[in-house]
Amino acid sequence: MIADSAVRGADPAILAEITAGLAAGQELRELLERFLEPVVRLAQAQGGAVRMLSLAGEGFELVSSIGLAPDVEKREHWVSSHCGFCGVASDEVRMVWSTDLTTCARRSRGAYFGRDCRGALAVPLQHRGRVLGVYNLFFDADHQPGPSVVSLLRSVGDLLGLALDHLRLEAEHMRVTVTQERQRMAGEVHDALAQNLAFVKLRLPLLRDAIAAHHEQDALRYLDEVRDTVGEAHSSLREIITQFRTRGEAGSLNAALTSLAARFGVHTGIPLQLINRVPQLRLNSEAEADVYYIVQEALANVEHHARARHGWLRIEPGPAGAEIRVEDDGVGALGGAMGSPGHHGLEIMQERAQRLGGELTVGARRGGGTVVRLVLPVANAEGGAA
Repeated sequence: MIADSAVRGADPAILAEITAGLAAGQELRELLERFLEPVVRLAQAQGGAVRMLSLAGEGFELVSSIGLAPDVEKREHWVSSHCGFCGVASDEVRMVWSTDLTTCARRSRGAYFGRDCRGALAVPLQHRGRVLGVYNLFFDADHQPGPSVVSLLRSVGDLLGLALDHLRLEAEHMRVTVTQERQRMAGEVHDALAQNLAFVKLRLPLLRDAIAAHHEQDALRYLDEVRDTVGEAHSSLREIITQFRTRGEAGSLNAALTSLAARFGVHTGIPLQLINRVPQLRLNSEAEADVYYIVQEALANVEHHARARHGWLRIEPGPAGAEIRVEDDGVGALGGAMGSPGHHGLEIMQERAQRLGGELTVGARRGGGTVVRLVLPVANAEGGAA
């Protein structure tokens, strides 16, 4: 068993480093992955895993792992939030040590649990009694980790649970912002079009009667009125679409995109990998909303048109600032669908990109599929870890 003095020396260092990473705005998934290895090493475990609870709370998604065979890692990618000792840790909000790994062995269909792994620990990542993720440590012997290791793991779990809670709050804020924008846009459309359509509705019977009575002068006058009113309605609608703005709080873009990527994989069954090399990207609230809607529309087209098996959302440093790419390995239908005449989704994406001062392109992906590429001219797009 590891010496208590070694753990006591590492404890404040690890916690201070996690705190510093959170204060600097470091991506949470990166933090979860980064501190898995030193925790596994300090606990003298043979393997480890870190999982995030889905938004709906029905399962744990594997974020990172160490020491798991590829086939075991694949089967452990998604587990129920009530499964085995992880489920006990989640349901009872406490650390759980277990040597009964039969549930894990049945799910993984291999010899790892019960042979290479004889004991396992589940550490809930929790805040105020709410579980938001789980750390796992796997041991090749059935001896439970000592008190110092348990204390360190509990502190790490509480700190990262606080960060996960903050991430969920930011994602919820963005969801509310989206709902409010939709409601305001519905009001704008109604106010701009209702009177125009009511006028047209009144004029059409008069136009019909004038045509039936062969009153050419009246028919032409009614036709001109209908044409002018429809033109006004069209102009009003275009103005709403191109100039509508969201009034939100800046600083929540990374959290919103992380949440969007997680929901996409769960709802569509298409694995979506989020790679963010610009964790310090900061935009004003209107620009963040525009970027979010561009990514959302691109992912919607992947879901409905691409017939893809995998997707990627990449945020990278670019020559002019930052570059955001939505990629898929589908049949290439996305580009054709988005580029077809009358595709209002692409038009809105282009208009939002222009409003950002950026550039939006849709093209073929090397190896098959489609790439939607948004280039942003921002000053603070400094590269970071994926």
